[in-house]
Amino acid sequence: MILLVAIAAGLLVGLLVAWRTRTNWQPPSFKHGWLIVVGFLPQVLAFFLPATRSVFPDWLAAVSLVGSQVILLVFCLLNRNLPGIFLINIGLGLNLIVILANGGFMPLPIETAAYLVPQETLARIESGSRIATGSKDILLPTNEIILPWLSDRFFMPFSEYVFSFGDVMIAIGAFWLLVASALPAKPFKEEYHA
Repeated sequence: MILLVAIAAGLLVGLLVAWRTRTNWQPPSFKHGWLIVVGFLPQVLAFFLPATRSVFPDWLAAVSLVGSQVILLVFCLLNRNLPGIFLINIGLGLNLIVILANGGFMPLPIETAAYLVPQETLARIESGSRIATGSKDILLPTNEIILPWLSDRFFMPFSEYVFSFGDVMIAIGAFWLLVASALPAKPFKEEYHA
């Protein structure tokens, strides 16, 4: 959710900057853009499509999440010269580290889940289990999470979406990538030395 908000804001601000500076907004020119589709496809199948997520056992869903993160990291490394990609890479790397450290899923502290999930529902979820079919999150007490400061511990008020510090970095990077696409190119100045 935070990424979608960042993309929408980046597009809006990018278009405003382009209008203000009288330049044309151009989408970023990616190398190997097909890796984005390949990177998100395992997540879509394992977590978002109801027809497929129900048939993914936990171990395959975990492999899909890790594999997706790795592919997206490779894409970012291939496009590292674009503005904002450095921050996206950091965010993906932080998310991958905490996911790997906690068995292939993003940990969600019980303390954070208590703000989002009714207590009777929370009481039925076993510690260390996914909070729902199709969820990337496993429920854990903070003291059992490896690298808890990187877990899905933040949420927007009046929303059921949680996010991590890595997600924040990805969102900032995506925002900057879209805004920077509207900035006029700096003229090249050659320095002459006598």
